[in-house]
Amino acid sequence: MVLLHDYSSRRGSVGSQSRNLRMTVLKNLFKKMALVKSLVRTLLLLFFIGSVLLLIYWRDSSSESSSKPSTTFALGSFNTHIVTGGSLAGLATGDSNARITDTPISPIERSWTYKCVNNRCVRHHFVDGVEENFDSNNLHAQSAQQQQPHASGSSSSSSTTSKTAGGKRIPYQTCAMTCGPINIWPQPTGATTIGSKTSRFRLSDMRLKVNTAAGFEAVERLLHEAFDVFRAELRGILVARGATLEEIEGAMPANAIPPELRNGMAGGATVTVNDNGDEAAAHDGGEGAGLPANGQSAKEKHKVSTGGNLHFFTLVSDKRYDVDTVEVSLHVEKSAETYLTLHTDERYNMSVTHSARVLRAKISAHSFFGAKHGLTTLQQLIWFDDEERTLKMLNKASIEDVPKFNYRGLMLDTSRHYFSVDAIKRAIVGMSHSKLNRFHWHITDSQSFPLVSKHYPQLARYGAYSEHEVYTPDDVRELTAFAKVRGIQIIPEIDAPAHAGNGWDWGPKHGLGELSLCINQQPWSNYCGEPPCGQLNPKNNNTYLILQRLYEELLEIVGPLDYFHLGGDEVNLECWQQHFNDSDMRALWCDFMQQSYHRLQLAAGKNASIPRTAAVWSSGLTSFPCLPRNVFAVQVWGGSKWPENFQLINAGYNLVISHVDAWYLDCGFGSWRSTGEAACSPYRNWQTVYKHRPWDEMKLTSLQMRQILGGEACLWTEQVDESILDSRLWPRASALAERLWTDPVEERYSDTVPLEVYNRMSVFRNRLLELGLKAEPIFPKYCAQNQDECV
Repeated sequence: MVLLHDYSSRRGSVGSQSRNLRMTVLKNLFKKMALVKSLVRTLLLLFFIGSVLLLIYWRDSSSESSSKPSTTFALGSFNTHIVTGGSLAGLATGDSNARITDTPISPIERSWTYKCVNNRCVRHHFVDGVEENFDSNNLHAQSAQQQQPHASGSSSSSSTTSKTAGGKRIPYQTCAMTCGPINIWPQPTGATTIGSKTSRFRLSDMRLKVNTAAGFEAVERLLHEAFDVFRAELRGILVARGATLEEIEGAMPANAIPPELRNGMAGGATVTVNDNGDEAAAHDGGEGAGLPANGQSAKEKHKVSTGGNLHFFTLVSDKRYDVDTVEVSLHVEKSAETYLTLHTDERYNMSVTHSARVLRAKISAHSFFGAKHGLTTLQQLIWFDDEERTLKMLNKASIEDVPKFNYRGLMLDTSRHYFSVDAIKRAIVGMSHSKLNRFHWHITDSQSFPLVSKHYPQLARYGAYSEHEVYTPDDVRELTAFAKVRGIQIIPEIDAPAHAGNGWDWGPKHGLGELSLCINQQPWSNYCGEPPCGQLNPKNNNTYLILQRLYEELLEIVGPLDYFHLGGDEVNLECWQQHFNDSDMRALWCDFMQQSYHRLQLAAGKNASIPRTAAVWSSGLTSFPCLPRNVFAVQVWGGSKWPENFQLINAGYNLVISHVDAWYLDCGFGSWRSTGEAACSPYRNWQTVYKHRPWDEMKLTSLQMRQILGGEACLWTEQVDESILDSRLWPRASALAERLWTDPVEERYSDTVPLEVYNRMSVFRNRLLELGLKAEPIFPKYCAQNQDECV
């Protein structure tokens, strides 16, 4: 019994110890499992945070690195502005393809401030919030201010220098827009009054009102598209100037915040976005959520991520702005036309007023094109103040404006060098802001035929520089729509019968005979003005059939047109004479041009949009008046004093003037050949372009002035490719724009351009830079900072 009891007690003791051991093991196991579970939760949380950060970083980097061809840009969202940060640009414009050019923008001039003195901006040194005044006459007036406690720094040792503290730095752009003459280019032609006071506003506060007559749906649609372009360009300028999203929109747009971050942001913050995406507010997720904190509104407490690393911004206060709404009203009630003609009424009236925190701009016009010009002028009343970091607008204006000439053109040759669709778009943007209205597209020449025809693809197959350097029908359609919403008509030109070589040599292989003669013939100087040679066959009916089909394709895309360019330039009679025995080669040329116009009529017949005017280049043949003057106009390209100017006027022809000694923008860069002339000198600077007033030099009567349709700057591209296109065009083409829009006469008897014009041109050139155009400078930057000193 004793043994049994001992054994039982031992067994109980052992069992108890075993149970205690098992419980200890289980407790330790549970503790380990809890620790593991805690670690797993921590890892999962870290993984989630890392994923969010990677996603944000991926969005940022992908928007920066994306680069798509021009054909992917939507009409309303295409942005020709400079973008220095891909992600910000994409968020600001809603378009990740905003990076177009790398044109440098002048840095903020923090060391200078500007004051308006006698209607002139005067530069002063500005350091650490202190303005240095170098005017010795003001020393006594400034001495009391020097003793003020808030005047940081000590006075200069120079006896002619004083320092003034207080006040904000005034950027040059703000001074230039509020001091002196009106800074609009081209200068308005009618009664104009503009105040010097400004209103600060947010881009997101702009609203559009459109008033049109019944049946003007197409006009109304174009007006909305033009306003979208207007806003997009302002947004792009802000981005180019380094503005943040808050400074651009006044609030974070909805598409700027990734969905996974709209709730549960850092520290429990929650972001709410309005339905229209214009504004967003934030509140903390804890106690008192949604209530103002420290006297600040929800807008002022806004926090948001902008991609990459998390950055938190405090939304700028409403106190920084003078208005709550910028209301832009567009009124068009006379013309429902959406295509430009030689008789389109492009006048507009504009008024700007400010009351009760509402800034109102009202533009009234007879046509869409007039309203578009009004928007362009309105945009020139707006700028970004880089000190106050806001958009500013002159808040009082009354403008009456109408162009002096209906044809205000720019010609670009895309045969001698190919230019991408994007490059042509940049040219169109510059035209729009200069109020030029006709883009004369010299598509083909003897060097290349880059236009892809659906009827005759052989033309580009045999004539293009490469399969990539071509313009498809979709490209032409895209450019036409892009130009149209900017108030510009595209005038295509297939030069004929001369300047037609490469691309026309496939006729015999396809049973169509010799379509062109003298192709690449040597010595070229005997058969053409420059190599390579080529001249269409005037006695092959297939030549005219191909031209007809080409006209038909172009009119279908860019039409309707009331003005069409048939070419007709520099026909070499020696080329034809070696093939034909006609006694009068001039008559052969006249017959060719009239046959071409007849084919143009047939091509347009299907669309009921026959061009009323067919243009040809001036030459020795146009002095032989065989073409009907009620149909044909002549683009005069020779010297301003050549007899052809008077001969054509006296013969009754309407003229578009492009005098080589003033409005040829390719001149002055030397000969591109080792032999021959092939160069026109000297360089035509913007002052030469501006000063040329041929109708005054020709002493035309008021009746003869009716024969001047307008003028056109020409850029032939033997020595120009896409890399320097902008600088060859701008701002010289803008100088032509003011000549044709305003035609100022006050400097008629002066050999120099007025100082006021220099200042306005300097400001406008800076605007072109903000738009992404690489416009050449007009003088050293010192001269821009010190008005009137250099000129």
